[in-house]
Amino acid sequence: MLVRTRFFPSTALALGAVLALTIPANAADGPATCPTNPAHPKRQLRAEWIASVVNIDWPSRQGLSVQEQQAEYVRLLDDAKSRKLNAVVVQIRPTADAFWPSPYEPWSEWLTGEQGRHPGYDPLAFLIREAHARDLAFHAWFNPYRVSMQNDPSKLVPSHPARQHPDWVFAYGPKLYYDPGVPAARAFVENAILHAVENYDVDGVHFDDYFYPYPIAGQALPDQRTYEQYGGGFANIDDWRRHNVDRLVEETNARIHAKKPWVAFGISPFGIWRNRASDPRGSDTAGFESYSGIYADSLKWVDQGWVDYINPQVYWNIGLAVADYAKLVPWWAERVRGTGVHLYVGQAAYKVGTSGAWLDPAELSRHLSFNRSYPEVQGDVYFSAKDVAADRLGSITQVVAEHYARPALLPAETRRGGHAPQAPHAPLILRVSRAGEGAELTVRAFGGGATSFAVYRFDGVTFPGECAFADAAHLLGTVRAQGITTAGASATFVDPSARPDATYTYYATALDRLQHESARSLPRVLR
Repeated sequence: MLVRTRFFPSTALALGAVLALTIPANAADGPATCPTNPAHPKRQLRAEWIASVVNIDWPSRQGLSVQEQQAEYVRLLDDAKSRKLNAVVVQIRPTADAFWPSPYEPWSEWLTGEQGRHPGYDPLAFLIREAHARDLAFHAWFNPYRVSMQNDPSKLVPSHPARQHPDWVFAYGPKLYYDPGVPAARAFVENAILHAVENYDVDGVHFDDYFYPYPIAGQALPDQRTYEQYGGGFANIDDWRRHNVDRLVEETNARIHAKKPWVAFGISPFGIWRNRASDPRGSDTAGFESYSGIYADSLKWVDQGWVDYINPQVYWNIGLAVADYAKLVPWWAERVRGTGVHLYVGQAAYKVGTSGAWLDPAELSRHLSFNRSYPEVQGDVYFSAKDVAADRLGSITQVVAEHYARPALLPAETRRGGHAPQAPHAPLILRVSRAGEGAELTVRAFGGGATSFAVYRFDGVTFPGECAFADAAHLLGTVRAQGITTAGASATFVDPSARPDATYTYYATALDRLQHESARSLPRVLR
């Protein structure tokens, strides 16, 4: 069968030079006045947490072979991609250990069952490579202060920093922690994290909600001596503790962006900062307060711009008296408004099918419908990957059907500068052809800056207006660029849904590391 593909019109290169000078760099987003379908947002983070501590998600158990570990991870990514997620948040430092050859800390026991044992490959390099092959953003998840899930230092490998520096560590309840009040310990934690940032192509650095440990009834934190040594200038130990966490956040943010300005730094705090009864700025809730319970002043991090995104764990159902989802999301939306900090909501996929409102398969989908009323909410992260894959009660299937019918670009990080790739030039679709049951496109960007491409498709031969690109109705998906140099980059995109008897018009845009989108390419027609 002869397949004809061509630029349209035939004077493509000449017209391309004109369009490149007349189409604004972000024209692909469409004018602000364009009507859009809220079910098909152009940009939205859709992510899942992949937890490694105690083998929650991956690896599923200790001691799997390299091939078994890798196959498990690939299955999780393929499941995420099939549900039109566009990012993963992978725990690579769960307990003062490492999923990469770190000069600071030992290999993680959650890989092999034995702390310090080489797993036989570089997991972090593999994790990132496979995520990027599917154009999933990779956020590296670090737990800053937790040293061990047990409280006996002698059970750590002899070379462990916690054994080399016992003054950095305290036991609390059944676990060991680095003491956040010890400046040397804080600097060490930052160094361990920065090693991964400097040596691997991560798209983000992510902290969860664990800073000071969650309180245990009847047990005081054993840091009074540390406070006496380092707490000068603070009238009370609580303010000093919050200051210690603040310094970790502020310094980590600054150090990440000094090395790699494009790497996003985000934190997923407990969903309640303070209750209104404690502080007039607090939320209309009556639950545990992270501000006083674990000394995490998440509102300050947003106000100071120390994070690129905040991802509160709003793990409660709509209508829950002490912590109503429908009260907390508006509160967080108001807190980030005007700051430039992105708001992503942590969703409790793990609760589906447990009790109460979570026995309703529509609960999660209702959360996302509610979010549409708050433009500050730019996405969601699900805990956790195994629960997304399990799809209990069909809840995730319903979320995908009602909210993820189309793919989405990641939110652009405008606070970090940058510009659309090759602005004001657009990429080119060099070739499009039938391929098996679908179609295959070759896309090329000329000049530096492109790290991925977005591909759009329209039925027939058409010149769609600007507004046709304002939402994701015609977005087919994205693909990671290959062979990236200062001269350009290219990629092959497969459209498996192209019908053999149909005519289509394709367009492509290029995206940089901060998700700025270029002007769109000239059309390419597949007949």
